[in-house]
Amino acid sequence: MKVTILSLGGSIVAPNGVDTAFLKEFKAAIEKFLDTHEEDKLILTVGGGSPARVYQSAAREIDDSLDPSLLDWLGIRATHLNGTLIKTIFSSYVEDELVTDPTIDIPFKGRILVAAGWKPGFSTDTDAVYLAKKFSSKKVVNLSNIKKVYTDDPKKNPDAKPLDHISWEDFIKMVGDEWSPGKNTPFDPIASKIAKEEGMSVICADGRNIENLIAILEDREFIGTTISS
Repeated sequence: MKVTILSLGGSIVAPNGVDTAFLKEFKAAIEKFLDTHEEDKLILTVGGGSPARVYQSAAREIDDSLDPSLLDWLGIRATHLNGTLIKTIFSSYVEDELVTDPTIDIPFKGRILVAAGWKPGFSTDTDAVYLAKKFSSKKVVNLSNIKKVYTDDPKKNPDAKPLDHISWEDFIKMVGDEWSPGKNTPFDPIASKIAKEEGMSVICADGRNIENLIAILEDREFIGTTISS
């Protein structure tokens, strides 16, 4: 049995409302992949996307002195909503409850396991790493709305260059080692630290490119950035 962990960014599930066109295409491709790869299982951890940002921004506007953990909880609840949506559309492949604590005993009876946010202090990227460790996987596929990791923010620096590979040491230098609610990085700093310690690799790719996603799942050549030691 091969278990692959996909950290599915809320930015592609609900960028500004639910992206039903993407989810229809994603669902069809994942179901076809599982139907033709009978030994494979997938874990989908789902981020908060626009609902998380909207509610966190509203709370900050009302009271800018709030404890960051309270803002994190707003984001976590948004991941539960998005995660429940993903669990619903893959209901014929999911037999377990939505995972909201990756450290507990999880039977994983179906072909797909869906997970969402756990607790304050990190994003669902960290939940994905915990689940990779639990199910003895050394690879996490991080799917967002960016094709590759860049040397800098390409929206702010026109000289930023895309990377095919970057070491954990260099990546952590770029993103830092602290989390704040709603922080926008290719892979969250807390998850990065744990993945580095566990000797994992992370592939960052544009999840909206379905053909590319299947290439990653089938260990073929793909467009994206690999972060590893």
